[in-house]
Amino acid sequence: MLKKLFPLTLACLALSACSTLSSPFSSGAAPSATTVAPYREQLELTGRLNVVYQKDDKPESATVNFNWQQTAERTDVTLYSPVGSTLATIAVTPREAVLTQSGKAPRSAPDVDTLSAQLLGWSLPVSGLRDWLQGYAMGADGKRFVASPANDSVTTRDGWRLRYVSWQEIGQNAADTRPGALPQPRRIDAERNASAQADAVSLRIVLDPAPSAPAP
Repeated sequence: MLKKLFPLTLACLALSACSTLSSPFSSGAAPSATTVAPYREQLELTGRLNVVYQKDDKPESATVNFNWQQTAERTDVTLYSPVGSTLATIAVTPREAVLTQSGKAPRSAPDVDTLSAQLLGWSLPVSGLRDWLQGYAMGADGKRFVASPANDSVTTRDGWRLRYVSWQEIGQNAADTRPGALPQPRRIDAERNASAQADAVSLRIVLDPAPSAPAP
């Protein structure tokens, strides 16, 4: 009887361990209802971006590293190859978007989504990302969406489906991961179906660990 129970006990322990390890939260606790930190107009982030898009009716993919800087009036994005060479820079203001690829003359347009689709082959929704990277979005219902680990998905007004897959919980300094620290996005998945105005595209964004928050 003991011989029969022993393998069953091991299996139960293994299942318990797997369920604990599968949690995307550093604490292993249930998803928190605490919403993200207050929105910041001035922000700098780094991370990795994987994009899957259509080119000549065939699926293509690319992976880039990025540096993101924003103020109230401007957004600057630098895209790097996995080995660190600069692929492109994007500067967006209320008046225009300018995209410069390595070794090529700058190109400008009123709309960065269209400009990036023309030059990179895929659309980078910079105006949306100003919100998404911090856990905010304008929902299809016209209401402001505020994400939390317990409320992690939304369809935006312009047709993007967002899901906040994992989080990092950061307090007043980067080492502070105590319960109650405000969650910040770690991985965001975004996808948009093809339409008359744009091709289908999906993005997977993984942000580097958040820097220390400024003291109040």
